[in-house]
Amino acid sequence: MNVNFRTLGSVLVGFSIILLFILGFVKSDIDEQGKVLCEKFHENNLPMSECPAHNSNVSWMVMSAFAIGFVMLVFGVYMIFMAEPFGPTSNLKREFKEVDTAQLDEEERRIYEILKSKGGSSFQGDLLKETEFSKVKVTRILDRMEMKDVLERKRRGMTNIIILK
Repeated sequence: MNVNFRTLGSVLVGFSIILLFILGFVKSDIDEQGKVLCEKFHENNLPMSECPAHNSNVSWMVMSAFAIGFVMLVFGVYMIFMAEPFGPTSNLKREFKEVDTAQLDEEERRIYEILKSKGGSSFQGDLLKETEFSKVKVTRILDRMEMKDVLERKRRGMTNIIILK
């Protein structure tokens, strides 16, 4: 499964901002209700220690939700700007389609191993340099391997990128 951490981080930041915005309104409403209750207790000369606004745990729960929202926000920002788990510094290996190397001749196997060692893709020009084959020979080998459904070529400007399937 390919996960785009920047997109996931953006979703997390958006969700946490909405959550914090809603919690702001909830906290404001709870404070307003507590203020009205305290005024009623004060008007009726009732002891403040019995005021339900001072004995409620709702305020602590809202503050905990704020903390969770801020942690989500920070984690989302981290995912957007810092995390690159599948980038070039990653130690994760890409899995390729199972290829029966016995079906490949020696030259095809050599190109297959080079591509596999490079993470599954390479420029065609780099294959020319590493194999020291001629352009025509590499093109014909790649044609055969493409017909065997081992790899695919994608045009990029003046060169091709060779990608294992």
